[in-house]
Amino acid sequence: MIDPSTVLRAGLLGISKSDKVKNLIENAPVSRGVVNRFVAGARTADAVSAVVGLQEDGRLATVDFLGEDTLDRRQASATRDAYLDLLSALSDRGLTANGAAEVSLKLSALGLALGADGEKLALEHARQVCELAATCGTTVTLDMEDYTTTDATLSVLRDLRADFPWVGAVLQAYLHRTESDCRDLATADSRVRLCKGAYKQPESVAYQSAHDVDLSYVRCLKVLMEGEGYPMVASHDPRLIAIASSLAGKNHREPDSFEYQMLYGIRPDEQRRLAKAGHQMRIYVPYGDQWYGYLVRRMAERPANTMFFLRAVATKK
Repeated sequence: MIDPSTVLRAGLLGISKSDKVKNLIENAPVSRGVVNRFVAGARTADAVSAVVGLQEDGRLATVDFLGEDTLDRRQASATRDAYLDLLSALSDRGLTANGAAEVSLKLSALGLALGADGEKLALEHARQVCELAATCGTTVTLDMEDYTTTDATLSVLRDLRADFPWVGAVLQAYLHRTESDCRDLATADSRVRLCKGAYKQPESVAYQSAHDVDLSYVRCLKVLMEGEGYPMVASHDPRLIAIASSLAGKNHREPDSFEYQMLYGIRPDEQRRLAKAGHQMRIYVPYGDQWYGYLVRRMAERPANTMFFLRAVATKK
């Protein structure tokens, strides 16, 4: 029997790459309030304001400047500059102390796809961001993207960790390889964010059903919780959060030895509940005007949000 949510997810991930649908949605009378539910705003000041609001009730933040698939060196440099400006603004407001607000980088936005020198350029840009992050007293996490970039991303991670051992990695549970990658990265002081995955990937490299992805997530989570690193549990699924809590207890982990992560605008009451209960609760805060691909992938990750978004596309309210 075909899982309807799997079909919906596949369809949404497909349209995330459609320029025709992208133009239709971007030009539709979508309420700004709908986008603002999931995206902090277009400007650095908007991102800073969102982080302030999160920290007021005990939540941490990781901030992402939206943009990917950069094919122009000037754009890659502009993205780097946006992160430098963001880190300076966060630090000036006292928001980066002890990593309370960090940043998440997509290497594709920093030039990874720019030909033979793309990986070198992305590494150079990421290193500059890490240098300022260190000065500001915070950290950086490398987002994971399409499976074809996994090896390059992990290569850049290794290079950066030689000088900045606190750089975080993201691993995607839907990839067949991820349990092995978890074993490689579950080392002392290694920060690893485990998510399900939000890109459309072929069956040859990724689990296709939600059930198989969940099983993989739990296997990977066990490896991370049993390891010596710092697991970052990126999920909104109550079952997986409960399993993470149980595994943390079995492995005698203190509340500050791992953290939960959720997306800006999704399950905010649960975010506050976990933070109030004494857990490390970090929110992924995207900002910028390149919101389309990000937002559609969020719909695919959580199909219950789809009707909320589509109603907004169809109305001027």
